[in-house]
Formats: sequence, C-alpha cells, structure tokens
Amino acid sequence: MNLFKEKYDRIKNIKTPRLQKDFSYSAVSLLVLGIFAAAGFVIQKRLFLAGDIEIIVNLTAWLLCGGVLLALLPLWIFSIAIICAIWLYMLSFFSLDYWPLAVAGSIGILVSAAVELVYQWDKVVILRAGKFKKVHGPGIFILFPLIDRTAAFIDTRIRATDFSAEKTLTVDTVPVHVDALCFWMIWDAKKAVLEVENYMEAVALSAQTALRDSIGKHDLASLLSEREELGRQIQQTLDKKTNPWGVSILSVEITDIIIPKELEDAMSKQAQAEREKRSRVILSNAEIEIAEKFEAASEKYRNNPTAFQLRAMNMVYEGLRHNNSMMLMPSSALDSMNLGSILGTAAFTEAQKEKQNDKD
Repeated sequence: MNLFKEKYDRIKNIKTPRLQKDFSYSAVSLLVLGIFAAAGFVIQKRLFLAGDIEIIVNLTAWLLCGGVLLALLPLWIFSIAIICAIWLYMLSFFSLDYWPLAVAGSIGILVSAAVELVYQWDKVVILRAGKFKKVHGPGIFILFPLIDRTAAFIDTRIRATDFSAEKTLTVDTVPVHVDALCFWMIWDAKKAVLEVENYMEAVALSAQTALRDSIGKHDLASLLSEREELGRQIQQTLDKKTNPWGVSILSVEITDIIIPKELEDAMSKQAQAEREKRSRVILSNAEIEIAEKFEAASEKYRNNPTAFQLRAMNMVYEGLRHNNSMMLMPSSALDSMNLGSILGTAAFTEAQKEKQNDKD
C-alpha cells in the first residue's frame, strides 16, 4: 500500500472516484411519477376495491420517496432496486391484491427516470447500449429505459477560466508570476465528451502550459509592454490544440504580471533616472533657444541705443512694479542707461506741452 502511494504521489492529476449518472431526475420526472402513483391509487381503489385505504396511501408515499432517492442516485440499477423493494415490501407485509398499485409504481419509476429536461443552453450526449446515439438539444425528451443513458450535459455558453504560471523564467532569466483569463466555448458536444475525458480540466491545463511556453520565449520588457500580443499568441496556440475536442478558444487576456520586489525597485529607480535625464535635456534645449533669442535681440539693440535704453528702463520699471520694493542698482548701470538725459528730455517735453496748453 505504501509502495502504491509513493508511486503515484508525484502525479498531481489523479482522478477521484465520482458517481456517474445514467439520467437526470428533475421536478418534471417527479411529476410524472406522481401521475403514475395517482393513477395506481385510483385503479386500486375504484376497480379492484381491495385493501385498506391506509395501506394504499402508505404504498403511494413509499413510491414517491423512491422518486426522491432517484434524484440523489440517478442510476438505472438503483431504479431496478427500488422496483424490487416495492414488490418485496408488498409481498412481505401485504397480499397480491395490491398489484395494480405496484405495477403502476414500477412503470412510473422507469418512465419518470426516462423523462429528461434540457435547458436552452445545454446539449445532451446520449449513449445507447454503450455506443454514441445522438446529441439532443433543449426541451423534453424520453430515454429508452435501461438501455439509454446521458453521457453528459454540455453547457454551450461562453465560459471564463482563470489560470496562472508561477515562477516562470523569461528569456532574460527573470522569474515572473503571470495571471491570465481564458474565454472559451464548446461548439461540438459530441467531441467534447468522446474525445477527452475531462474537457474543463484539459482546457485549464493546456492554457497553463501554453502560458508558460510563451513566457519562456519573451523577455520581461516585451511581457510588460505587449500583453495583447502575448494573449493573442497563447489563444492561437491553445485553439489549435482544443479544436479537435470541440472546444474553441475565443480570447486570452493577461490580467497581472508580478515580478520580484528587488527587480521592481531597480526598475523604478531606472525609470526615475530616465525621467530626470529627459527633464535635463529639455531644460538644456530651452536654454539654447533662449540664448539664441537673446543673441537675436542683441543684434537689434546694437544699432539702436535708444531702444536698448528704453528696454533697460522698462526692465527697471517692471521690477519695481511687480516687487513693490526698493531696487539697488550700480551707478555704472545708470550711466549706461543715460537716465539723466532721457529723463531731462522727457521733462522738457512735458514743460513745452504745458506752455502750449496755457497759451491756448
């Protein structure tokens, strides 16, 4: 026993035993059983006039309890066991006078189990005597009792499956953790049941394998900047594998890429240094443009000293007006501006204007 356990411990995908269903026992099935039980009750009471009413009610109740048990264990062998239990119970505690109710109950057990209800989004794969018979669409249909069985109910709607690749190395040997989301649907229910044992698990494992393979072919920079292209490549690779199973992969989306904390800090510092470098380059280019403008302005002022002096005066005035404070300037600056002659000329002009106004 220990040897067997050690042999299979390394296998992660060992199937756990699970109950296989021969049919699906729904509320419609229980209703059909109730109709047969009511018919047996009426036949037993009206036509044969046998037995006590309490016994008939008791047998009918046990018959309906058998239907509830079929909902828990939907197997043909279990339905046969319920029928046998009904007859043994009648023969052991009562007489054959109650055979109409037992016959109606037996037929009701088989027919109710054969009634199948399929929803709009489902497809049902039916096997007859162990061989593929057909794929039935939505609605109500009846199985052939004891011979037919429903292999699976296939949901044909679009599904979303999340998967991930942990500690997978990129081309530049960076371990990353990538989470992704796969949207897929089944377009052929027959292939999904007959070609692969568990299509849901097969899709998830195949998607994870394709994700790991794609990560190993790209470097970290392309993973971070080309998520859509990476998802498209995985989708194409995965779709080629799942198409023979009747499964179509619609899209694969990368939801998250997690890198080591140390590398994340280093990349953050690198990005900060790049931004600082670009800001300094922009500032130096601005300085060059300003210097070129100043050089062009100096050419204008060189041949026009008056304009230069007016510009200097304007700069002094703007400084005083904006700062609203005293400005200290060297005398050499005042001499170069020739403020005295300019102000005198301005004052003389104002005096002449006032005299002219007085004469008028």
